[in-house]
Amino acid sequence: QVRVVESGGGLVQDGDSLRLSCEVSGLTFSTDAVGWFRQAPGKEREFVAAISWRGGVTLYGDSVKGRFIISRDNAKNTVPLQMNSLKPEDTAVYSCAAGRTFGSSAEYYGYWGKGAQVTVSS
Repeated sequence: QVRVVESGGGLVQDGDSLRLSCEVSGLTFSTDAVGWFRQAPGKEREFVAAISWRGGVTLYGDSVKGRFIISRDNAKNTVPLQMNSLKPEDTAVYSCAAGRTFGSSAEYYGYWGKGAQVTVSS
């Protein structure tokens, strides 16, 4: 079965960088997409970034383009999310998810981690 575990959340200052990691296991041909989503207090869930595990194709939400980088480490079975130039608006719970279809819609992802808190202070 597919398992998803996030790590690397924390408290940083405006302009700092932070690296999250998503460890995934149990991926199959029908479960190839790994994505990051976030949800801030009082706001709806927002797509952050996604990657196709086998193909390496990436997709980013408009609010993080040029600042965040998603990648994959096949040897470690992890999907890091490098977050640069962080802003207070990036404060949210970041969740990693695995699914059958590569894309930005949460409905594509059926396996979710518990989430990691990222707080950016001004």
